[in-house]
Amino acid sequence: MENRGSVLWVIGGTGEAVELASALTAEQIPCLVTVTTAIAQHAYKKSTYLKVLVGGLNGAALGEFIHAQRIGAVLDVSHPFAVEISKGAIAAARALNLPYWRYERPAIESSSSGRIHYIEDLQTVLTPEVLLDNRTLLTLGYRWLHRFAPWQAQATLFARILPSPVALDAALGAGFTPDRLIALRPPITTELECALWQQWGITQVITKASGAPGGENIKRAAAEQLNISLFILNRPQLNYPVVCRSSEEALAFCRGWWRSRPSHE
Repeated sequence: MENRGSVLWVIGGTGEAVELASALTAEQIPCLVTVTTAIAQHAYKKSTYLKVLVGGLNGAALGEFIHAQRIGAVLDVSHPFAVEISKGAIAAARALNLPYWRYERPAIESSSSGRIHYIEDLQTVLTPEVLLDNRTLLTLGYRWLHRFAPWQAQATLFARILPSPVALDAALGAGFTPDRLIALRPPITTELECALWQQWGITQVITKASGAPGGENIKRAAAEQLNISLFILNRPQLNYPVVCRSSEEALAFCRGWWRSRPSHE
């Protein structure tokens, strides 16, 4: 069945999604933004052209979701590591013959510093050689913390998480005690980053390649300044149908789709 949707689905979860949604609704393009937490919902300005839905989506039922919400195109602005929703959206868009565009947050150029180590999988650092005899700070996000639970009795682990109940529950469930947790929402300055690492006597940090908006550049600068090892988990590689490298390019695709629609829709 042909999809005659007239709403643009913006897959949120990043600051760039907020900015793009604001630009799109300013041009009176109806948008549906999906986010996973109620806190994220508050970042979006209210508009008659914007609807925000909170909660996880069932990947197997995305086709029904698209029809029910009258979605006619997909702009994926999810976090670089939110691969499951991206995979589901790509499959659903392909099945329904809908335009799909991925806004890809610019990556930071690899460093040749001996303090910066790039890894493809967390298993690389889940070893006695890396974790024992170190005070390790994790800034990976709460979804990854359970991988470190078996090491709590052997290693000295700290974690920085977002200030949300779900993140706190996940961290406590992974064995992190309150004295080894800090809940803080970015952006964080280099000065504050260094102060936090020094306060806890951190000797190494494990983070994600989340780009400048995720504070990756700040962590690199702090690691160099304090002479601390920084392990950076590289982004998962997905075969996106169309990738936009700038907000302007993403907006151009969305405008083109909207203007090409029949006038009676």
